[in-house]
Amino acid sequence: MQQGDAAIDLIAAIFAVDGRDIRKPTRCGLTVGRVRHVAMYVCHVTLQLTLTEVGMVFGRDRTTATHACHRIEDLRDDPHFDALMDAVERTVAYTLRRDRGENFA
Repeated sequence: MQQGDAAIDLIAAIFAVDGRDIRKPTRCGLTVGRVRHVAMYVCHVTLQLTLTEVGMVFGRDRTTATHACHRIEDLRDDPHFDALMDAVERTVAYTLRRDRGENFA
């Protein structure tokens, strides 16, 4: 789950929120909650963690991770949000693969 923690920190930096807030068991407001949902979604879709694993990384139940993923999927109907998510997913995939020394062929 080390990748999940790295993704949280990277996504927190992208959205200029504190990674500790994303990890808190409380909601921490709309902005942090939305960034947490984005991070859960990216961990599941990009890093291919199971929803149970995503829940464990965030200290939450898998049903919470499922809810977050559904929320982000619904928001992706907006072309601007979808483009943002594409960029976030590419950034996380590139950064975490590079950290593991993988090629990008």
